[in-house]
Amino acid sequence: MSNDLPILELLPARLREARRAQGLSLDAVAKLSGVSRSMVSQIERGESSPTIATLWNLTRALQVDFAGLLDAQAGDKVDVLRASDVPRFDNMGHLCLIRILSPPEDVGGHEVYDITFEAGGSLKSAPHTRGATEQLTVLSGAVSVSSGTASQDLAEGDTARYAADVAHAIEATEPARVFLIVKNA
Repeated sequence: MSNDLPILELLPARLREARRAQGLSLDAVAKLSGVSRSMVSQIERGESSPTIATLWNLTRALQVDFAGLLDAQAGDKVDVLRASDVPRFDNMGHLCLIRILSPPEDVGGHEVYDITFEAGGSLKSAPHTRGATEQLTVLSGAVSVSSGTASQDLAEGDTARYAADVAHAIEATEPARVFLIVKNA
C-alpha cells in the first residue's frame, strides 16, 4: 500500500486482516466489540465509515493498536524482542528455564515458549481450557511427554502433538531444550 492512501481507504483491509489473523468470524467480532455484525461487515467492505467510538470498540475487541491500525507503514516493519528482553521464568517447573517468545497479547490464544531443562527437570501442567493442544519439538536432548494416561519418549528433532486440556507433563531424561506451542481453543 502506498503512503498516500487516505485512512478510510486503508481501514477496511486492516480491520479484515486483524480479524482473520485471529481466526475470528464477523459474529465473534460483533459479540466482542458490541458492534453489530452487519456494521462490521459494512466497515470491512468499505461501505461504511465507523465513528471513533465504533473504531475504538473494534480495535479493543481485535486487540490491535488503534494508531498502528491506521499507520500506512504498519506492515513495513520488523518487531524485535532482543534475547536480553525475553521474559524468563525459572520457578514454574523443576530444573527448567522457560522463555516466553510470544507477545503478551497472545496469552490465552497461541503461546510460544523456549524451554531449557537440566537432567531430571520437569514441567507439570494442570489442564488448560477445553480443546487446548500443545505441540512440542525437541531442539536438543531427550524428553518424555505425557498427556492424560498417554506417554511418549522424544529425541532431538522429534515433534509431539497432544491434548493440553488434561493433566500433562514434560520430563527431561537428560539436559534438553524444547520449542513449545500452546494453542488454546
